[in-house]
Amino acid sequence: MMIAENLQRMHIRVYGHVQGVGFRYFTMTAAAKLKLTGWVRNRRDGFVEVVAEGDLEKLEKLARIMKQGNNSSSVREIKADLQEASGEYGSFFVRPTL
Repeated sequence: MMIAENLQRMHIRVYGHVQGVGFRYFTMTAAAKLKLTGWVRNRRDGFVEVVAEGDLEKLEKLARIMKQGNNSSSVREIKADLQEASGEYGSFFVRPTL
């Protein structure tokens, strides 16, 4: 599969009160609006993990949206790392908790 030159991957970890408050679906909706691909899931140790691929500007916008959170969440900290994109995802979806 050809990967567009401007395609990036961002691995994001969100800490705070972000589970059981609709945060994964909030993230999925935001990512879909930005036309990003990848996934979001809860982690058993209490944080939310995201892998998103797309244009760097849109990835940074997603990280800002996640930092603000939805009405029910309280985001304490967000950690984001850029990685090489794989182009393996066709959409943005919720994965099972790990």
